[in-house]
Amino acid sequence: MQEGFESVFLQPCVAKWCSPAVKLHLPLALSPYWHLFAGFHWLAEEIQAQEQWGQLGFLVRHINSATWWHEHLSEENVEFLKKITTEEYKAQTASKLCPLKDEPWPLNEWTPDSIRVGVVAVKLGMMPIWTKSGKKHAVTLLKVQDCHVLRYVSKEDSGGKTAKLLVGGKNLSPFCKPESAHQIFKEAGVPRKQKVATFNVTDDAIIKPGTPLYAAHFRPGQFVDVTAKTIGKGFQGVMKRWGFKGQPASHGQTKTHRRPGAISTNKASKVYRGKKMPGKMGNVYRTCFGLKVWRINTIHDIIYVNGSVPGHTNCLVKVRDSKLPTCKEYNKNPPFPTFFADGDEKLPEDLFDEEIFQFTDPSVTYT
Repeated sequence: MQEGFESVFLQPCVAKWCSPAVKLHLPLALSPYWHLFAGFHWLAEEIQAQEQWGQLGFLVRHINSATWWHEHLSEENVEFLKKITTEEYKAQTASKLCPLKDEPWPLNEWTPDSIRVGVVAVKLGMMPIWTKSGKKHAVTLLKVQDCHVLRYVSKEDSGGKTAKLLVGGKNLSPFCKPESAHQIFKEAGVPRKQKVATFNVTDDAIIKPGTPLYAAHFRPGQFVDVTAKTIGKGFQGVMKRWGFKGQPASHGQTKTHRRPGAISTNKASKVYRGKKMPGKMGNVYRTCFGLKVWRINTIHDIIYVNGSVPGHTNCLVKVRDSKLPTCKEYNKNPPFPTFFADGDEKLPEDLFDEEIFQFTDPSVTYT
């Protein structure tokens, strides 16, 4: 029965799609399975080109993917492990910053040439605020969550003009990555972070690794620069990507309504580099310069900055003092090198700019 099936159905298929070279070079051990090669006409071309028969290998594909060890933990065990990890990190940070174990670094006075470190914050969203004159402003809420200094790199080691400080923000889940890849966090005595940013600082603004950073690092009224990755828009045309006008909607135009038109001239006979054409839009790092700080919440460590900020909600952004020359007048005498929660300075729950209208104040006054 098997021989009849092969002679009637399989041999015509092999004769049609397989060349004689395949049958000639087929190993003797695989001769009973010659019908498996029906349809592989490209195999004959490879054999004729190489004049040799490679060793056959079969890949076994598994349907079920490998599971992570924590997928089978109960909710109670997950909460217990997170609690234990948090307590361990707190004890590790406290021992790292203990003045009896390691002397604190000296604190210097602020100068006009000083460059402070920045922070890593989480973008929460936007909301409106009003000034005392009745003008409405849209502000972005940035939360400084679990931000610590990780490492100090001197000017000689960095190979640049200034020293550098590595700052990490937002703790990472203990179930995500192996501990072997996070030696920098162990050295600083802090939990693992989702994002690590580098800031250029002057020698008088260095901070000891392991020091926490808060929203009170800034003050209302000063200006900051915010860096983040923009939202990816995918492949877009010239009208959305570059704001082209497009072609007319009628009068002889056919399927060219959103096209760019001519991209070069006959004399040039080429397309110049940098020509604005369709392509991928977004998903790149951009910086917004000169954003004013309107309000700071010291309890939840939230910074209210003017205008919009690149990136989607819950993305991580870099916030630092503004580099614009016009903003230096407003950034004088900040907390230097940063705000220390265990210091003598006690702050209220909310810090407002003097132009902001507070809803606890009366809106109408009589004289």
